[in-house]
Amino acid sequence: MTELPPLAGSGAPARFPVVVVGAGPAGLTVGNILRAASVDCLVLETGTREFIEQRPRAGVIEEWAVRGLEKRGLARNLLDRAELHTACEFRFDGERYRFPYGELTGSHHFVYPQPLLVTDLVREYADVRGGEIRFGVRDVRLHDLDSDRPSVSYVCPDTGERQVVRADFVAGCDGARGVTRASLPPDRVRIARHDYGIGWLALLAEAPPSTDCVLFGCHARGFAGQMPRSPEVTRYYLQCPPGDDPENWPHERVWAELRERLGASGAPPLTEGRLIEKRVLDMHDYVVEPLVHGRLYLAGDAAHLVAPIAAKGMNLALHDAFLLGDALVDRLTRGEDGGLAGYARASLRRVWDYQEFSHWLSEVYHGTAAGDPFRAGTTLARLRRLFTSPAAAAAFAEQYLGTAARY
Repeated sequence: MTELPPLAGSGAPARFPVVVVGAGPAGLTVGNILRAASVDCLVLETGTREFIEQRPRAGVIEEWAVRGLEKRGLARNLLDRAELHTACEFRFDGERYRFPYGELTGSHHFVYPQPLLVTDLVREYADVRGGEIRFGVRDVRLHDLDSDRPSVSYVCPDTGERQVVRADFVAGCDGARGVTRASLPPDRVRIARHDYGIGWLALLAEAPPSTDCVLFGCHARGFAGQMPRSPEVTRYYLQCPPGDDPENWPHERVWAELRERLGASGAPPLTEGRLIEKRVLDMHDYVVEPLVHGRLYLAGDAAHLVAPIAAKGMNLALHDAFLLGDALVDRLTRGEDGGLAGYARASLRRVWDYQEFSHWLSEVYHGTAAGDPFRAGTTLARLRRLFTSPAAAAAFAEQYLGTAARY
């Protein structure tokens, strides 16, 4: 067999036990787990290091996920810097209703913006644990996935030459628009989809949060949400038509709608500030089955997308990464195949649990704005039940925190 050339700009051989495609939370966590076990791997990323460390994404991490990162030596900065949230607040019918889920469960959320987590993970992987990573690669392709010698090729951004890397396994962690999911044979994959038929205008404001917790405004004009990100920056959401143009939402209109939809008796005024991000997210979900094709294992948004309705996406990505990273270590260091054989089943159990909760919560958020008096009435009944039924409150708190899904 002809020996492949070394990687561009490197003396490393063009073979790694694992090639990870994508340097988001899932891919970097898998890479770190492998490096901690002295397993060599290569991470390929189409963006630059600066780009992945700055792109705004999720910020809520569930406690079980943080403990998983901590167990693997990946949570030092997070534990020092993250804010702890133990309550959220619903606003509907002109009133405020605080929901103290920490008191009900003994658990809490960590608020730590994804760019900070990615910065921590890439530093640990590349700078501390000596993992190989290539940024800015182009035209990534997957080859021979059905064989026991798959490979990944890409165009080196420095030389313009195509490089080929052999691997034992490929971890597809490159998100919803990545190449790994697209590499699945169409006749062997099923993608279950759900479209909510609504959009969210996602906003970042240079302004401190107006309260000490997350706000959910369930209003006839549409949902609004406030998600603190730091003492200086706040994430806001406004329900809007799917495919809406962010330019339809100038500064004045945004803040007027936020004031209206988050308004409630006795509520402090919103602290306004410059909008540094405006983009429209169309609310939809999908789940890919199977998650495994030959030597390719999908993880994170490459495998499933859950709309940001319940803030579950990054948590599912970390869950996949823990399962897949540990399973690859078992296979490559001890020859044990049980983890890889059970990966898809273990991942999908939590995925479908979180998808169901997101679907349920969407009706709570959006039902009052549906233009249907029946839906509005049943939505308000659900909301009131959270604050009058201890059983309903406990069930919601478990799902909201992810503590009900013990897999």
